[in-house]
Amino acid sequence: MQDRLHTAIQMREAGQAQEARTLLLELLALYPNDAELNYQTAWVHDNLGLERESVPFYLCAINLGLSKDSLQGALLGLGSTYRALGEYTKAEQMLRRGMQEFPQDRAFPIFLAMALHNLQRHAEAMQLLLTNLAETTAEPSILRYKKALLFYAPQLDKTWANDEKE
Repeated sequence: MQDRLHTAIQMREAGQAQEARTLLLELLALYPNDAELNYQTAWVHDNLGLERESVPFYLCAINLGLSKDSLQGALLGLGSTYRALGEYTKAEQMLRRGMQEFPQDRAFPIFLAMALHNLQRHAEAMQLLLTNLAETTAEPSILRYKKALLFYAPQLDKTWANDEKE
Protein backbone atom coordinates (compact mmCIF):
# COMPACT_ATOMS: atom_id res chain seq x y z
CA MET A 1 0.00 0.00 0.00
CA GLN A 2 2.80 2.46 0.84
CA ASP A 3 4.30 2.18 -2.65
CA ARG A 4 0.94 2.93 -4.27
CA LEU A 5 0.36 5.83 -1.87
CA HIS A 6 3.78 7.23 -2.76
CA THR A 7 2.91 6.86 -6.46
CA ALA A 8 -0.35 8.77 -5.93
CA ILE A 9 1.50 11.58 -4.14
CA GLN A 10 4.00 11.80 -6.99
CA MET A 11 1.15 11.91 -9.49
CA ARG A 12 -0.52 14.77 -7.61
CA GLU A 13 2.74 16.68 -7.42
CA ALA A 14 3.28 16.15 -11.15
CA GLY A 15 -0.09 17.69 -11.97
CA GLN A 16 -1.92 14.41 -12.51
CA ALA A 17 -4.46 15.05 -9.80
CA GLN A 18 -7.33 13.15 -11.42
CA GLU A 19 -5.21 10.02 -11.85
CA ALA A 20 -3.96 10.40 -8.27
CA ARG A 21 -7.54 10.72 -7.05
CA THR A 22 -8.55 7.50 -8.80
CA LEU A 23 -5.65 5.61 -7.22
CA LEU A 24 -6.26 7.09 -3.77
CA LEU A 25 -9.96 6.20 -3.84
CA GLU A 26 -9.05 2.63 -4.82
CA LEU A 27 -6.64 2.43 -1.88
CA LEU A 28 -9.15 4.02 0.47
CA ALA A 29 -11.69 1.31 -0.41
CA LEU A 30 -9.14 -1.23 0.88
CA TYR A 31 -7.79 0.80 3.82
CA PRO A 32 -10.54 3.18 5.00
CA ASN A 33 -8.98 3.71 8.44
CA ASP A 34 -5.56 4.85 7.25
CA ALA A 35 -5.09 8.44 8.41
CA GLU A 36 -2.42 9.38 5.87
CA LEU A 37 -4.43 7.92 3.02
CA ASN A 38 -7.46 9.98 4.08
CA TYR A 39 -5.29 13.10 4.27
CA GLN A 40 -3.80 12.57 0.82
CA THR A 41 -7.29 11.92 -0.57
CA ALA A 42 -8.53 15.18 0.95
CA TRP A 43 -5.56 17.03 -0.51
CA VAL A 44 -6.12 15.74 -4.03
CA HIS A 45 -9.80 16.64 -3.85
CA ASP A 46 -8.79 20.19 -2.91
CA ASN A 47 -6.36 20.27 -5.84
CA LEU A 48 -9.20 19.35 -8.17
CA GLY A 49 -11.51 22.06 -6.83
CA LEU A 50 -13.66 19.49 -5.04
CA GLU A 51 -13.49 21.30 -1.69
CA ARG A 52 -16.81 20.05 -0.31
CA GLU A 53 -15.81 16.45 -1.07
CA SER A 54 -12.46 16.93 0.68
CA VAL A 55 -13.94 17.82 4.09
CA PRO A 56 -14.93 14.30 5.26
CA PHE A 57 -11.48 12.99 4.28
CA TYR A 58 -9.75 15.76 6.25
CA LEU A 59 -11.95 15.14 9.28
CA CYS A 60 -11.38 11.40 9.14
CA ALA A 61 -7.62 11.84 8.79
CA ILE A 62 -7.43 14.23 11.75
CA ASN A 63 -9.63 12.00 13.92
CA LEU A 64 -7.63 8.87 13.07
CA GLY A 65 -4.37 10.55 14.10
CA LEU A 66 -1.71 11.88 11.75
CA SER A 67 2.00 12.43 12.04
CA LYS A 68 2.92 15.94 13.17
CA ASP A 69 3.79 17.12 9.64
CA SER A 70 0.64 15.68 8.11
CA LEU A 71 -1.52 17.07 10.92
CA GLN A 72 -0.05 20.50 10.26
CA GLY A 73 -1.00 20.26 6.59
CA ALA A 74 -4.44 18.80 7.30
CA LEU A 75 -5.39 21.54 9.77
CA LEU A 76 -4.34 24.24 7.34
CA GLY A 77 -5.98 22.47 4.41
CA LEU A 78 -9.26 21.98 6.24
CA GLY A 79 -9.26 25.53 7.60
CA SER A 80 -8.64 26.93 4.14
CA THR A 81 -11.28 24.65 2.65
CA TYR A 82 -13.88 25.72 5.20
CA ARG A 83 -13.13 29.36 4.33
CA ALA A 84 -13.45 28.65 0.61
CA LEU A 85 -16.83 27.02 1.27
CA GLY A 86 -18.05 30.06 3.21
CA GLU A 87 -17.96 28.24 6.55
CA TYR A 88 -15.99 31.03 8.17
CA THR A 89 -16.56 30.14 11.83
CA LYS A 90 -15.38 26.57 11.23
CA ALA A 91 -12.40 27.96 9.31
CA GLU A 92 -11.52 30.22 12.23
CA GLN A 93 -11.77 27.34 14.71
CA MET A 94 -9.58 25.03 12.63
CA LEU A 95 -6.97 27.70 11.89
CA ARG A 96 -6.80 28.76 15.55
CA ARG A 97 -6.26 25.12 16.48
CA GLY A 98 -3.42 25.03 13.96
CA MET A 99 -1.91 28.18 15.47
CA GLN A 100 -2.04 26.62 18.94
CA GLU A 101 -0.51 23.32 17.86
CA PHE A 102 2.01 24.82 15.40
CA PRO A 103 2.81 28.35 16.62
CA GLN A 104 5.93 28.55 14.44
CA ASP A 105 3.93 28.05 11.22
CA ARG A 106 3.26 31.54 9.83
CA ALA A 107 0.73 30.25 7.27
CA PHE A 108 -1.95 29.71 9.93
CA PRO A 109 -2.32 33.38 10.95
CA ILE A 110 -2.31 34.47 7.30
CA PHE A 111 -5.16 32.11 6.42
CA LEU A 112 -6.90 33.05 9.66
CA ALA A 113 -6.70 36.71 8.64
CA MET A 114 -8.64 35.87 5.49
CA ALA A 115 -11.34 34.09 7.51
CA LEU A 116 -11.52 37.01 9.96
CA HIS A 117 -11.96 39.37 7.03
CA ASN A 118 -14.88 37.22 5.86
CA LEU A 119 -16.30 37.41 9.39
CA GLN A 120 -16.12 41.24 9.20
CA ARG A 121 -13.40 41.32 11.88
CA HIS A 122 -11.12 43.52 9.82
CA ALA A 123 -9.00 45.04 12.59
CA GLU A 124 -8.07 41.61 13.93
CA ALA A 125 -7.29 40.40 10.40
CA MET A 126 -5.09 43.42 9.71
CA GLN A 127 -3.29 42.97 13.01
CA LEU A 128 -2.36 39.40 12.10
CA LEU A 129 -1.19 40.44 8.64
CA LEU A 130 0.81 43.45 9.78
CA THR A 131 2.45 41.56 12.63
CA ASN A 132 3.44 38.66 10.42
CA LEU A 133 4.70 41.00 7.71
CA ALA A 134 6.80 42.99 10.18
CA GLU A 135 8.21 39.87 11.82
CA THR A 136 9.07 37.95 8.66
CA THR A 137 9.94 40.37 5.89
CA ALA A 138 13.45 40.88 4.60
CA GLU A 139 12.40 43.94 2.60
CA PRO A 140 14.55 46.85 3.85
CA SER A 141 11.91 49.51 3.15
CA ILE A 142 9.43 47.65 5.39
CA LEU A 143 11.99 46.66 8.03
CA ARG A 144 12.76 50.34 8.49
CA TYR A 145 9.22 50.68 9.91
CA LYS A 146 9.03 47.39 11.80
CA LYS A 147 8.74 49.03 15.21
CA ALA A 148 5.92 51.32 14.02
CA LEU A 149 4.05 48.45 12.33
CA LEU A 150 4.21 46.34 15.48
CA PHE A 151 3.09 49.33 17.57
CA TYR A 152 0.10 50.21 15.39
CA ALA A 153 -1.02 46.67 14.46
CA PRO A 154 -3.04 45.99 17.64
CA GLN A 155 -4.58 49.47 17.74
CA LEU A 156 -5.45 50.38 14.16
CA ASP A 157 -8.57 52.31 15.12
CA LYS A 158 -6.90 54.47 17.75
CA THR A 159 -5.96 58.05 16.92
CA TRP A 160 -3.50 60.32 18.62
CA ALA A 161 -5.07 63.61 17.59
CA ASN A 162 -4.67 66.44 20.03
CA ASP A 163 -8.21 66.98 21.24
CA GLU A 164 -7.37 69.80 23.69
CA LYS A 165 -9.02 73.16 23.07
CA GLU A 166 -6.70 76.08 22.89
